[in-house]
Order: sequence, then C-alpha cells, then structure tokens
Amino acid sequence: MKSVVRSNWKTAVLVCRKCSKKVDGGFGPKGNQPLAKALKKHLSLKKGRKGDAGILEVSCLGICPKGAVTVVNGASSRDWLLVRPGADLDALSVELGLIATGG
Repeated sequence: MKSVVRSNWKTAVLVCRKCSKKVDGGFGPKGNQPLAKALKKHLSLKKGRKGDAGILEVSCLGICPKGAVTVVNGASSRDWLLVRPGADLDALSVELGLIATGG
C-alpha cells in the first residue's frame, strides 16, 4: 500500500469558505466569483495535484473579518492575508508567492 502521494505544488493556499460566502463573490473580471475560483482561473492552474499550486477552500480559519476573505499561504503560514472584494489578483498572486515579480 502506498503511503505517500506526490503533487506538483510549490505551495498550498488556504482560502476561508465561510468568509467567501459572507462577501458573496466579489472577485474575478466581473466581480461575481469566490476568491478561490477567481484565483485558480486567473493563474490558469491545472486541476488537482498537477497544478503548480493548490488553492483550497477550507471550512473556517477563525478570523472572520468584516468584508474580507482570510487567506493563508501554507509555505509562509505566519502571515495571514485579509483580502477585500475587488482586490488586484496579480498583486495578490505576487504577495502569495504564486507568481514571481518582474525585474
């Protein structure tokens, strides 16, 4: 029986599902997608373990900010982000370490 399963992920980003429901979308080009879905689409990540990163919705991270979504980068779990609807997904991707900055 196999006890290890590998992925291509460099990091796993945890997005609070409860926060996402409270802000009722607010992300993506039209501002109508949950943050996790908008971020996956924005970065064109492959599904499942084949992607460069995993963006996972989790039940509740216990912060519960008003008008924002709590996000944690598993590779840098000391600093949690509170992301407001309409946030710049390029800037957020850089801050989470999902894409490198230019120059």
